[in-house]
Amino acid sequence: MKKPINQQDRRDFLKATAMLAGGAMLSSIPLAGAYASGSDTIKIALIGCGDRGTGAAFQALSTKFNLKLVAMADAFQDRLDSSYQSLSSKFAAKMDVPKERQFVGFDAYLKAIPLADVVLLTTPPGFRPIHFEEAVKQNKQIFMEKPVAVDAPGIRKVLAAAEEAKKKKLNVVVGLQRRYQTNYRESMKRINDGAIGDIMSGQVYWNSGGVWVRPRTANQTEMEYQMRNWYYFNWLCGDHIVEQHVHNIDIANWIKNGHPVSVQGTGSRAWRTGKDYGEIYDNHSIELTYADGAVINSQCRHFEGISNRVDETFQGTKGKIYLSGSNQAIMKDYSGKELYNHNTKGNANPYQTEHDELFDAVSKGEYKFSNVDYAATSTFSSIIGRYATYSGQTIKWDEALASNISLMPERFAWDANPKLMPDEKGLYPIAIPGQTKVI
Repeated sequence: MKKPINQQDRRDFLKATAMLAGGAMLSSIPLAGAYASGSDTIKIALIGCGDRGTGAAFQALSTKFNLKLVAMADAFQDRLDSSYQSLSSKFAAKMDVPKERQFVGFDAYLKAIPLADVVLLTTPPGFRPIHFEEAVKQNKQIFMEKPVAVDAPGIRKVLAAAEEAKKKKLNVVVGLQRRYQTNYRESMKRINDGAIGDIMSGQVYWNSGGVWVRPRTANQTEMEYQMRNWYYFNWLCGDHIVEQHVHNIDIANWIKNGHPVSVQGTGSRAWRTGKDYGEIYDNHSIELTYADGAVINSQCRHFEGISNRVDETFQGTKGKIYLSGSNQAIMKDYSGKELYNHNTKGNANPYQTEHDELFDAVSKGEYKFSNVDYAATSTFSSIIGRYATYSGQTIKWDEALASNISLMPERFAWDANPKLMPDEKGLYPIAIPGQTKVI
């Protein structure tokens, strides 16, 4: 009898982290029914019409292939309307989304997914496991944004669906765009060839001033308020260590060709302390310890007026490297000799490259992309970071992955209450290290 996924050998989960740059080219295996039979038009559906979803649709429609957006889905009518107007102003000839294929509500995804060949899953990440599972069930090619879940049960759901996607030869690209960025790809080739030796330590950062706040309005239910302010609630966002910092932690895992076996660290609410900021921390500082004893330090914070830093550095036995999303890559040995300095000019937009490569494979009927394993690994590494800072404990990978603590509401409806509710002053319970149970 097959064991439950949370009891399986965890090493199976990690095999794909050894894949090389970006697309993790599996093979040119022909796809059965890559898109609509008898038509050279690839039909796409957008699930989640916020800014990132609209951006993903923009990038998909900007590819050289014959695409049409045929369905849109969002929890909110105004978000769908805004996205539709924005996309129509640029891609009128590629828009075929009449009112009857514009779906609104928690179940909108169920109506949109069946209508397309390729689905773009770009809602807040708490919904990603549910939507991914349905897209795989419906045999769709998939682009989905990072992170891929917000808790251990969600990660297990994603991993189970990923196995089905592989069996069905469904391409899945995940929006960890550094994997598709030229400076990272070129650097990783050199690191894998031993240019700076074995990686023994590193530092990864996402320090910035934070994001938007959407004030509570009259007659909003609690569910609508949290959905509108999804970034500040863990069932929707996972905290910014998961939603944003996953990019940098993913590079740590990529360069180490694995995942941390344990994580410890600290965090708090030091600057964003009011009721407008939900439950998340505004700073996290953690240590990721890998199986070979290497330790990578991770730091992310949302403070106003600070020096921003979003990049990664790593030290090997023979040299060191600096990387950033601004196309920089500088590799030196310990005598100061420059081993590689990436040319920052003329590099392709990695957000666009993700879609160019995905739709190239789909148009040719090829199976090339299975990004889910490394995306789930890095997402869960970030989740464990939150577990560590919230609890004040050292969190071990296997124990955390087996956790059955779900953050998701029991019911999705506008009159349903999320699990986390405010007190009479409008303040939300905050994790207290030493007291809060996370796994």
